[in-house]
Amino acid sequence: MTFNALAGVLGIPALAAALFAALPNYRIAARSNIAATGLTLLCSMSLFFAKPPPGAYFLVDDLNGTFIVLTSFVGFTTSIFSASYIGHELEVGRLTPPFVRFYHAMYQVLMFAMNLALIANNIGLMWVAIELATLTTVMMVGIYRTHEALEAAWKYFILGSVGIALALFGTILVYMAARPVIGEGLDAMVWSVLVTRAGAFDPALLDVAFVFLLLGYGTKIGLAPLHAWLPDAHAEGPTPISAVLSGLLLNVALYALLRFKMLLAVNPAAIAPGPLMVTLGLVSLVFAAFMLYRRRDIKRMFAYSSIEHMGIITFAFGMGGPLANFAGLLHMTMHSLTKSAIFFAVGHVAQVKGTQRIADMGGLTETHPVLGWTLILGVIAIAGLPPLGIFTSEFLVVSSTFARAPALALVLVFGMLVGFAALFLRLNSIAFGEARGPSEKAKASYLPMFAHLGLVLIAGVYLPPALVGWFETVAKLLG
Repeated sequence: MTFNALAGVLGIPALAAALFAALPNYRIAARSNIAATGLTLLCSMSLFFAKPPPGAYFLVDDLNGTFIVLTSFVGFTTSIFSASYIGHELEVGRLTPPFVRFYHAMYQVLMFAMNLALIANNIGLMWVAIELATLTTVMMVGIYRTHEALEAAWKYFILGSVGIALALFGTILVYMAARPVIGEGLDAMVWSVLVTRAGAFDPALLDVAFVFLLLGYGTKIGLAPLHAWLPDAHAEGPTPISAVLSGLLLNVALYALLRFKMLLAVNPAAIAPGPLMVTLGLVSLVFAAFMLYRRRDIKRMFAYSSIEHMGIITFAFGMGGPLANFAGLLHMTMHSLTKSAIFFAVGHVAQVKGTQRIADMGGLTETHPVLGWTLILGVIAIAGLPPLGIFTSEFLVVSSTFARAPALALVLVFGMLVGFAALFLRLNSIAFGEARGPSEKAKASYLPMFAHLGLVLIAGVYLPPALVGWFETVAKLLG
């Protein structure tokens, strides 16, 4: 059963991608896309009941179990949203049937690549999987074939390639540090072996390796000043890909960084990774919070919101300790659910208004009340207001920081408040006031939006003991 579940997490999206590339009918491909991601979700959840033993290539533990289930769930709900969204794009002529077929095939390739990165026990295989995910999303960002979309895709490709090259060099340095202790060959790249022997590695090599890994995978996380690809990719690509980028792919790069952080924690002579992560996290938070005021494109605005929240998450993991790590895990989960729900709403809003310009979207609660109030609820959630889940995670991050480093907590709260004000300033002009712009009838998929925001609301009111115990176990693993 375990082998079948592990094989399903990888095999289902791989087979589905090959099948969708050959399917000529859009509706069959859209429904099959939902079915494939649903089966992948079931397989990922079954890994909780029987974890396979670590092998040379694959590993399932409490840490990546968190990421796998979150990735599969958001991938499934996004596929439901994607069916109506891409169907509308086909109807209005923004996409042609061959590109729709290409989109669904690449969606499953992306799911395969992210799942492979998460369960890889080999640090080289993990790098290959993240590179595959990068190349896949590059092609999906440019799918509209407009000048702006192709420019965004090339920008993403160039900056993403620079980042992934830096991560490759860091991975090679980790192998070089491990080789004198473990010996040449596959074992020197197997994470479950590395973490047991990392205390004997050359700390100087580990220090340099982590700097390259932080810069390389930090580019993929979207940390400032390595973020420049992210707003363009969100603004010009299909909205389902914006949801996957913000809700999932940034997390996969963060997961890779956390694995290497755990290696350095084993070696007492190595550099402490925490201060570096705290610094980049705070810079990203404050920078993105101020940049929110200058955005005129709604998808670009929420792209900067993703940079802001990835900064908070990176900061929390950089602070370390049971409480901060717990808060980081909870904030990562809540952000993925909330931000993807926001992009679901934004995607449909852009379709009914015929634009992504904030200035042309006034009076949304009057023209499309369900979409308007759903977007309001999403912004309330992402801004960290009670009783929603992000309030809980941000409260834990701030309180744990005040107890250990009050000066850092002041900067953290300042960045949060600046971002909070910017979001509500923009929300007021979108949701209320005089109706502006066209108002087509909405053909929206409300279920994914309501499901995500419902889970975020429940998490703000009540966290199940099983989930708390699971996150506490992972928080202890992270050190």
